[in-house]
Amino acid sequence: MILFIADLHLSPERPDIFAAFRRFMQDDAPKAERLYVLGDLFEAWIGDDDNSEFNQAVIALFKANAERGVAQYFIHGNRDFLISQRFARAAGMALLPEETVIDLYGTPALILHGDSLCTLDADYQAFRKKSRSWFWQWRMQLLPLWLRRRIARKARAKSQAANAMKNDAIMDVTPSEVDKVMAAHQVGLLIHGHTHRPNRHHETGGERIVLGDWYEQGSVLIVTEDEIRLESRPFEKSA
Repeated sequence: MILFIADLHLSPERPDIFAAFRRFMQDDAPKAERLYVLGDLFEAWIGDDDNSEFNQAVIALFKANAERGVAQYFIHGNRDFLISQRFARAAGMALLPEETVIDLYGTPALILHGDSLCTLDADYQAFRKKSRSWFWQWRMQLLPLWLRRRIARKARAKSQAANAMKNDAIMDVTPSEVDKVMAAHQVGLLIHGHTHRPNRHHETGGERIVLGDWYEQGSVLIVTEDEIRLESRPFEKSA
């Protein structure tokens, strides 16, 4: 069994999401041979030197499954692109390129976060290009943790305000970009997150599967030799 998750947006402010994630990591993930996290695991990641108690709790869950023999892989999202090898080593994960082709029981599949497919959002794409540069990331990492936290809070607030003004078409993937990337990698299956619109789409080049976010429920893609199943799991109610 191979599992995929994305867009959990983990943070101390949402203990319900963390509780659902912990259940998944303790009950479901140990049964998998591979686990792929397709970005935005965290609401914000300001650097691998942020050793908060919350971050260490997340790392411990991944480390436990790595020790059980689960192969774990991570692709950067738009909220946690500063995750680097220090985090990966501690968590027992491998960092993958932002566009990676994997084998799903004989079927090649392209996996990515999905933000690169939203080409109509020109403002975001400009920021994406800048923030992925080595110089921007190097300069950001030089700042003290307290300042990076403040910058992250302001950036999230600005992003939320900007997104509220954008229409659905801009916030979703661009069909021509989907066709382009699938053709470039010669695959008939594309799996991504980012848009928070879980669904299975029939595209010109094959099938596109979109993982859901974890704001109100868990979203898990389960792949076995016999089937591909996209599940939405309601959060358990607190006592």
